Amino acid sequence: MELLVFGHAGAKVLVFPTRDGKFWEYEALGIVGRLAPKIEAGQLQLYCIDNLADETFYGRQHPADRIRRHAAFEDYVLHEVLPLMAAKNSHPATIAHGCSLGAYYAAALALRHPHLFAKLVAFSGRYDLTLRVESFDDLLGGYYDDAVYFHTPTHFLPGLGCDWQLESLRRLDIVLTVGAEDPFIDNNRHLSRLLRDKGVQHSLYVWDGRAHRGKSWRDMAPLYV
Repeated sequence: MELLVFGHAGAKVLVFPTRDGKFWEYEALGIVGRLAPKIEAGQLQLYCIDNLADETFYGRQHPADRIRRHAAFEDYVLHEVLPLMAAKNSHPATIAHGCSLGAYYAAALALRHPHLFAKLVAFSGRYDLTLRVESFDDLLGGYYDDAVYFHTPTHFLPGLGCDWQLESLRRLDIVLTVGAEDPFIDNNRHLSRLLRDKGVQHSLYVWDGRAHRGKSWRDMAPLYV
């Protein structure tokens, strides 16, 4: 799978694209340009990766195959992308980041493997893909199994009891943003409550309007990434 790297040093940022986005989306949306001062100063190095949305949550195959394909995508990130990032850059901090569906990808990965990350920055995310909201349907068509549970942050967090994983979560710098009129604002607030119940400090910023578009994300990125 293809990816783009921006920058030469600094904290490593793993950037997940939106549903229809590709590895070049972050640059096309102008977000790389807004982060240019930090990139050029050696504060951030971006790794913008591709996605498999058409083979996973937006695919036509059986939901069991969709979630299995998503697990394979996560394995690719864990065993190929993160080692590549470590080989190219020795900075100790890695940030998981994404917008919209990319925010789900970033959160699901970082909350499942918090020891691998220093920070999570998620813009306009839906953290339960089985949730039906307005015109947004359950992306797994009612199917549910252990894989769905463990890849859904608002499902697995309440039952999380591993002290080591909880301590790793409590060390993670977590930033969530969502628009006041975004259909997923209640899901963001629910995730915030679950984190708080587990003693996990985090920030939830609510922006005016829907704020679920490139212009908003361009404004958010310099503030939070």
